[in-house]
Amino acid sequence: MLVQLLSWTLGYFHHPEWVADNPRLDRLGKLFIFIAVAWWLAGSTQRTLQLWALALIGFVIGTFVLGDGLAEWQSGLSGQRIGFGIRNLQHGSMLFGVVFLGLIIFSPRFFSAGPWRVLRAMTWSLLITVSLLGVLIGQTRAVWLALSLALPITLMLWLYHASPGVQSARGRKGALLGLCLVIIAAVGFLMLFYQPLMERVTAEKEVVAQLLSGEVGNIPYTSIGIRINTWFAAAEWIQQRPVVGWGGEARSLVIEHTPWLPPFVKAHFGHLHNFLLEVWVAYGLLGVGVIATLALWVGLRTWQAWRAGVMPGDIALFGASFFVYWMVVNQFEAYNAFWTGVFVHNLVVGGLVTHIWRWQYAAVPTATEGNECAR
Repeated sequence: MLVQLLSWTLGYFHHPEWVADNPRLDRLGKLFIFIAVAWWLAGSTQRTLQLWALALIGFVIGTFVLGDGLAEWQSGLSGQRIGFGIRNLQHGSMLFGVVFLGLIIFSPRFFSAGPWRVLRAMTWSLLITVSLLGVLIGQTRAVWLALSLALPITLMLWLYHASPGVQSARGRKGALLGLCLVIIAAVGFLMLFYQPLMERVTAEKEVVAQLLSGEVGNIPYTSIGIRINTWFAAAEWIQQRPVVGWGGEARSLVIEHTPWLPPFVKAHFGHLHNFLLEVWVAYGLLGVGVIATLALWVGLRTWQAWRAGVMPGDIALFGASFFVYWMVVNQFEAYNAFWTGVFVHNLVVGGLVTHIWRWQYAAVPTATEGNECAR
C-alpha cells in the first residue's frame, strides 16, 4: 500500500496528466487477499484441500457451460485453439495447467487405501484426462513451457523425498500406475493432435531464431514479436523512473505514449504481457521488492513448516511446483493483473500460508512454557 501511495504521489507532481484520480491500491492489494483465505482456513489441511477441490470442480464444470460449452470442446478436439469461454484464449489454458499440476502431485491421495478408493481413482482418471486435453487444445505455448519445467522438478523432488504425502504403499503403487497411464495418454494425445500442435510450436520459429541470434533491431509484430517490442518499450520507461515507477496506469501509458509502437498495437493492446515488467514500470524497484519479498517469505516459511511436520509434504511440493509454473507463465501474460490469476494466486498462497501460520503459532511458547524455560 505504501509503495503504491508513494508512486502515485510522486507521479502526481511529476506527470499529473497521466496519473489516475486515486492511487488504485487494488492493483497490488488484491494479491494479498490470501491473508483472508488463510485466516478462514484456520490452519486446516482438510479445509485447504476441500477448498482447492471445489475450485477445481467448479472450473472444470465451467468450461462445459461457459462460452460455447460442448461445441467449443468439439472445436478444440478438431484442432482449433479455444479459450473455454474464460476471458481469452490463454487464461483457460493457464487454469488447466494448474489443475493438471495439482492432480499429478495429489494423485496418491486419490489412490490411497480407504473408503471410496475405486471411485476416487476413477474421478482422478476422468479429471486428469480432461485437464490434459485442456492443456493441449488450449494451445498456449507459455503453459506448455511452464509445465515442461515444473513437472521434471516436481518428479525429482517427489522421488528424492520418497513421495511426500503418500499415506500407504498401496497408494504409492496406485499413484505410480496412474502416472504411467498419464504418460501413455499424453503420448497418445500428442500423436492425435500432432499437426495442430506442431503448427502452433513452429509458427514463429523465424522470430525465435532472430532473437537467439541477437537481431533485436527489427522484430516483426507477431504474437511473440508484439511482446518483445512492448517489453523494449517498457524498458525505456523503466530507465527514466527505475525506483518508484510511473503509477498504476503505467502499463497502458507505455503502449499509448511510446511513439515507435505501431497504431494497431496501440489500438488492440493495453498491457505488457509480463507481470514483473508491469509491476516494475508501475511501482519501480520498490514494487518489485514487495513481490519478491512475498515470494521469498512464502517459499522459506513453506519449507520450514514442512520440515517441522506441520505442512503435509504434497502441499509443500505443490507450492514449490506452482511457484515454478507461476513464474514462467507470468513472464508471457500478466495473469496476476487479471481476475483469473488473482483467483489462483490467493487460493494457492492462502492454502500455504494457513499452514505456515499454524507452524508459527505452534512454535511460539505459551507463558507457562516461557516461565519453565526461564527457570
